[in-house]
Amino acid sequence: MEEEPKDIIVLGAIKKGAKKFSKILDKTGIEPEELNKILEKLEERGFIRAEKKKGLFGGEKIELQVTEKGANELNQRIHEMEQKWNQMVQLYKLGDKKKLEEFMGNNKSDFAMMMFFGMMNMMMFSMMFSMIGASMDSYVPTDQIPPGAENQPSDAGGDMGGDGGDAGGMGDGGYDIDIGF
Repeated sequence: MEEEPKDIIVLGAIKKGAKKFSKILDKTGIEPEELNKILEKLEERGFIRAEKKKGLFGGEKIELQVTEKGANELNQRIHEMEQKWNQMVQLYKLGDKKKLEEFMGNNKSDFAMMMFFGMMNMMMFSMMFSMIGASMDSYVPTDQIPPGAENQPSDAGGDMGGDGGDAGGMGDGGYDIDIGF
């Protein structure tokens, strides 16, 4: 199933331990209204589920979890992105400017995901842009670069698990952000 890059970034953030709305916002930099729509879409597709938990002081809170279906989709997309990154590196090493430029142009929608998951070497990525005579913002708008993505260690082939313990209340249906987090 072909998912939008931001959908996969949100799925990855949840898998990495961001289990409440505010944490997902912090990790992804996606606008609240758009994030709400993405979360609803991921839930409709069976990639995440919201679980009600008892809060520390007896209140109820909601914790987002990635389902097995969601984890499989995420792993598949990460594998595809790793293959694309490796192809770009190979084209760069071969010095094939024309093929590299074409490949990068055809796959630029994946760059934000590659950055978020830490699978690209930012120095190598910069050298690729230099080779083709382009700037990164021609391919990756600054508003699509996840916060701190270029500084994240690679998750490629690693454990995406993590229980961050950051559960919080979300209101009555949907992912309403107006409730205190």
